[in-house]
Amino acid sequence: MNTTTAPLDLCATDDVADGEIRRGELPDGHPLAIYNIGGEFFVTDDICSHGEASLSEDGMLDGHEVECSWHFGKFDVRTGEATAMPCEIPLRVWPVRIENGRVCIDPAACDA
Repeated sequence: MNTTTAPLDLCATDDVADGEIRRGELPDGHPLAIYNIGGEFFVTDDICSHGEASLSEDGMLDGHEVECSWHFGKFDVRTGEATAMPCEIPLRVWPVRIENGRVCIDPAACDA
């Protein structure tokens, strides 16, 4: 169990331009996708639940949805919900904290 209370720093907010996706990772190497939508940041698992594609490398944002370019399925980055077939399994969503211009997640989320 993770007993750390300090947030896990993923990147600077300036590193993710509005409308862009950037790859991040947990200390154990688990890949994450970091999204900037109008200055609001979201973090999901990076790998599409349908086809093993990297959303940060192969995905495109359309509003609050990320489209996987492999099979054109979509997910809502706010909830992880699959919103277009062939995707059916939701993405894991990570709670974001912005601290001192950094995109962070709560380490307690890593234990969930």
